[in-house]
Amino acid sequence: MVQETKVVIIGAGPAGLTAAYELDKANISSVVLEKDNIVGGISRTVNYKGYRFDIGGHRFFTKVKVVEKLWHEVLGNDFLHRPRISRIYYKNHFFHYPLRPLNALFGLGIWNSLLVLLSYLKIKISPKKPENTFEDWVSNRFGKRLFDIFFKTYTEKVWGIPCQEITAEWAAQRIKKLSLLSAITNAFYKKSAPKKQNTITTLIDAFEYPKLGPGMMWERVSELVEKKNQVCLGAEVTKVFWTNTEVKAVEIKINGQKKLTKGSHFISSMPIRELIQKFEPAAPKKIVDAAEALSYRDFITVAIIINKPDIFPDNWIYIHDSQVKVGRIQNFKNWSPHMVPDQNKTCLGLEYFCFEGDGLWTSTNEELIELAKKELISLGFIQSSDIEDGKVVRVPKAYPIYDSTYKKSLEIIRQFLHPLKNLQLIGRNGMHKYNNQDHSMLTAMMAVQNILGENYDLWQVNVEQEYHEEMLAKDKAKNKTFSLLNMTQPKVPQTSLSSKI
Repeated sequence: MVQETKVVIIGAGPAGLTAAYELDKANISSVVLEKDNIVGGISRTVNYKGYRFDIGGHRFFTKVKVVEKLWHEVLGNDFLHRPRISRIYYKNHFFHYPLRPLNALFGLGIWNSLLVLLSYLKIKISPKKPENTFEDWVSNRFGKRLFDIFFKTYTEKVWGIPCQEITAEWAAQRIKKLSLLSAITNAFYKKSAPKKQNTITTLIDAFEYPKLGPGMMWERVSELVEKKNQVCLGAEVTKVFWTNTEVKAVEIKINGQKKLTKGSHFISSMPIRELIQKFEPAAPKKIVDAAEALSYRDFITVAIIINKPDIFPDNWIYIHDSQVKVGRIQNFKNWSPHMVPDQNKTCLGLEYFCFEGDGLWTSTNEELIELAKKELISLGFIQSSDIEDGKVVRVPKAYPIYDSTYKKSLEIIRQFLHPLKNLQLIGRNGMHKYNNQDHSMLTAMMAVQNILGENYDLWQVNVEQEYHEEMLAKDKAKNKTFSLLNMTQPKVPQTSLSSKI
């Protein structure tokens, strides 16, 4: 069976669905192909017996007006304005994040607080030079002792890389202007109604959130798109047919049957590694090798339903305890009360960061639920009798890894794909960029504009300030959009080793 349409979109995450939504507004036909049975990608919301939980927490905060406009255009009054409450758990104590000096003083104790201050003063007098590693950079701004307490354990859990092997560049990008001094200043002195564009992203203390989770946004977008076009779930792309100048069609497998989908334009948000592996005829060996060299950090959420109305007041807690494997705990009821069907109960999401195929990833669901229960009890949050049920969700390729070889691999692939003028890559995995929803959405919006006749280089969005400056004379509004977007994006650590992670 052959289906023909104007634009074929691979992936129904924020990027793919934004592209379909924008095409729909331009009256251009499209079909969205999603191999999973749920839309939203990593921004989905899982519904288990009426308990809703995210794959990680997803704050809706952006400096980009066109993205913010789309969010409110779709959900309107279904957005909640939520205060951010997040703390760090360390040695049986909770520390507010961002830092509150008195809380830190009482949590660490006067003696440890004095040692933290002395460590900070010592590094100010004699900073580490040159700043080669993440450890060097953070220690120079917070002191070595505070680095060991509040940065080392969590960073290594998330990325699986020793802090001595992560480049200082990532710290400079990720933490930006934040330091011990700025954190203390922020705690004691807050300007009223700070301008959004001047806010340090790490210190944002409020955000918007769909009342039924981020999946609500993408479920609604999917419904709107399907009024005119198709969103096909359970449709796995198995082959991408191409020539030297364009993509001709994709083969999909749906309900056990193969189907050919043709189009004049193709937009892909699937992982680049998988995209290249599906090329038919096969891409040259050099290209396949470059694609297979791209690495990812994988993710497991273990949702635990607890027969208690309150556990802790936070939206999420960072676990800086090397004795447990959990990296972060989400309290979905505190993101939105609508996330649980019974207000006398609570649903916690324990987040485990891993590599596909390692001990955590290959554990059975039952083993992971037992691990999560054991760690919740050992951390002192609950007792065994409080636990009612559990659910495991695995997400492969959640975080693209910026290792020592990824730039070279990506450049090889980009040069290979450049002649295929009707193929555009968008989104986090589509471009192997660790970005937030607003960046993924903007790449999708620009891809649609290209189909309408523009000529934007999507790879330069949020990468090269020089490119933004070149556009200034041409379009000041879009240049400002790129600059604002750059202030909201998370960064991925790069290893300082020459070997691949």
